[in-house]
Order: sequence, then structure tokens, then C-alpha cells
Amino acid sequence: MKKLIILLLCILATGCTIVRIDTSSIDNILSVVLSKENNLYNQVGKGYKYYVPRGVSYMDTDELNDKLYSNGVYYYLYIDAVSYFYKIKTNYQEKDNLYYSKKIEGSKEGYLEITKENDKYRIDFMYNYAKIEALVNKNEIENVILNASYILSTVKFNDNVIELMLQEDYLTNREEKYDTFASKNPESSITGETYDADIETENNEN
Repeated sequence: MKKLIILLLCILATGCTIVRIDTSSIDNILSVVLSKENNLYNQVGKGYKYYVPRGVSYMDTDELNDKLYSNGVYYYLYIDAVSYFYKIKTNYQEKDNLYYSKKIEGSKEGYLEITKENDKYRIDFMYNYAKIEALVNKNEIENVILNASYILSTVKFNDNVIELMLQEDYLTNREEKYDTFASKNPESSITGETYDADIETENNEN
């Protein structure tokens, strides 16, 4: 794979910084992007906000689930406001049998899984009480991880709004469904057959 070096402008609280990212390395993308704390946002939902990077378009919202699009790829963003409110920890074990499996630790935690499914690669990227899922071609993996890293690392929650939503029972059903994001398995509540059918249909249309 041709080595790509991108200059990314990150607007931080202390000023402007130029960050070099080797996008041929997933580990490097995660290390660089997730280590940067910033307050960028251009998309606001009910109780949360985040930054949509250039080249990615917001499409639709279904409660706390946002649908984004870029270069033929649909990004499904899930916000786990219940786990955030109760500060539920992520329980993830790395798996040797996957194309890529990494537990993300630090002040914010999560995981990244990439699973080969026929001629496609399924991305399950959870970080900072939010998750992005996408189904991509192999040559799209690094770019999608880069975009997803910026989106997930910039998610910010409004504690007052989330507490009010809980009091109003807006999130009642989610307290059982979204105890925490889990990797794809029979007990996973956010990666089901409906999602798989939708994402495969939409990607096949492109």
C-alpha cells in the first residue's frame, strides 16, 4: 500500500497544531487522533454533539442513532447515553482470529474490531460511549477509521439534558438494551440482523 502522509489541522484550546498522520497504519491513526483533546463540533443531537470531518455528510437521526455518509460508505453512529450517565466500563477481550482487534485504554476507553465478511470488511469501533459501524472494501479501511476516530473522539455529552431524558423515561428502554457496547456476538444489542440487512443493502446499491 502506498504510504500516505496527511497534514491535518487540529484547532485546540491552546491554538493551532499541525499533526502528521501516517494513514497506512491503523495503530498510528488511533494513537495520534485519539490522543488529541479538542472541542470541535458541528453536529448537535439531543444530549450530545460531535465533529463531522470534511468529506463526511450527516444524513439522518433516529433517536440517538445518526447516519453519516462519505465516498460510498455509510457510517452508523450510536450514542450510548445510558452507559455514559452511569459510567459503565467497557469489557472487551482482543481476538486473534479477526482481521484487526484492539482494546483502547486510557482516560476514554473502547475497542476497534475489523471482521472480514465475504469480500467486505465490517468495522465496529467503540470509543467514548459512542460507536460507529460500517461495511467497507479493504482499500477503504484506513480512511474510514480516520474519519471515525475524529467523530468518536469529539463526542461530548450534555449531562443536564441526559439526566432530564432519564427522568422523563426517554431512555428507559435503553437502560436494558444498552448497558454497554459489546463486540459483535449473540448477546450484542446494537449489532443485530436488522442493521446487517440495512448496511448490506445500502452498500450494494453503490
